[in-house]
Amino acid sequence: MQYSEIMVRYGELSTKGKNRKDFIRQLGRNVRHSLHEFEGLDIRAQYDRLHVALNGNDSAPVIERLKGVFGIENFSPVIKLEKDFEAVKKTALEMIQAQYKPGMTFKINTRRQDHHFEYDTNQINDKLGGHILRNVPGIKVKMKNPDITLRVEVRLNGIFLSSETIPGAGGLPVGTGGKATMMLSGGIDSPVAAYLGMKRGVKLDMVHFFSPPYTSEQALAKAKELTSKIAGYAGSINFIQVPFTKTQETIKEKVPEGYLMTIQRRMMLRIAAAITQSRGDKGVFTGESLGQVASQTLESMMAINDVTTLPVLRPLVSMDKTEIIKIAEKIDTYELSILPFEDCCTIFTPPAPKTRPDLEKTRNFEKLIDVDGLMQEALEGIKVTVIHPGENFMNQQEDVFAELL
Repeated sequence: MQYSEIMVRYGELSTKGKNRKDFIRQLGRNVRHSLHEFEGLDIRAQYDRLHVALNGNDSAPVIERLKGVFGIENFSPVIKLEKDFEAVKKTALEMIQAQYKPGMTFKINTRRQDHHFEYDTNQINDKLGGHILRNVPGIKVKMKNPDITLRVEVRLNGIFLSSETIPGAGGLPVGTGGKATMMLSGGIDSPVAAYLGMKRGVKLDMVHFFSPPYTSEQALAKAKELTSKIAGYAGSINFIQVPFTKTQETIKEKVPEGYLMTIQRRMMLRIAAAITQSRGDKGVFTGESLGQVASQTLESMMAINDVTTLPVLRPLVSMDKTEIIKIAEKIDTYELSILPFEDCCTIFTPPAPKTRPDLEKTRNFEKLIDVDGLMQEALEGIKVTVIHPGENFMNQQEDVFAELL
């Protein structure tokens, strides 16, 4: 059907009291960013609802994008009609027929803002309900938990019909929970951690370490495309790529093998913390899960956290791999995450890393490298890219590869 608008209902933010206006304003900004590629949309974030006027756009891709915007409880595609009751009856019947399957039940739910309309709420319910019963064989009325609820809103500027309620992503609008950085690898875990952080309203800048020639351009494109998928929940995300080759080579050359992983992670966190503070962000998110790999024991986390006083947030800390994969599949990052491109966390991996590194030994081994000099060089080489939803970076790499052939 050709819908006129999509009516969005707020979720948890509706309980935010005096901050409600700020939350609604932020949600409006996020929806505009998320739908930036659709021309002609008119987005109005009002006190009780957010309205997306389609102005001729196909509703299906807009609906898919809205499903991923945090702060939305649910939404409904809506048809706007003039105040012609015969047209209302005809369209209401078409909407029910499009959804009806044998055995289904329905009800009419009318709200009337225009009290000068020729029929009152009860009359509208009776007339539309009777019309549907006469023209849809087998359908029955059910007032409590029906299969289909036809909502009728008689406003001053027309009559609006909707018959479908689509679940939203819930949570809080991204940006209402402060700002932080996210240490994004190319694996399964960190995109899921980013998703969970953003669901609580945190706006994230992605920090990605890359080490050419040990990591490829495809690995960098993969991290950017993962960011693009996550950007659907926020509208846009800053992607900060950090050159890490010299740091990793130096650590491999000078640090005992068992402590390579620990010192490398400390340097990553140091650099991420410096970026975080320089951008005015308030914490660092990681994709670590307790006990999942050798570097993710409590002792390792303590040794790594030692380099910063910023909050280090680990949304996955108590999850097992099955739970993490389930979320990755839900947010459509899993298939991309398992593509076999090396990232910084997997190169130079020692055969027997310390699973319970000693903090004092860690600090002493770190004195073997020029921490400040390596940090400065990495920070001077960072590159920031703004990434929007739907951007495709892997295809760009395939096109470049094809040209080289």
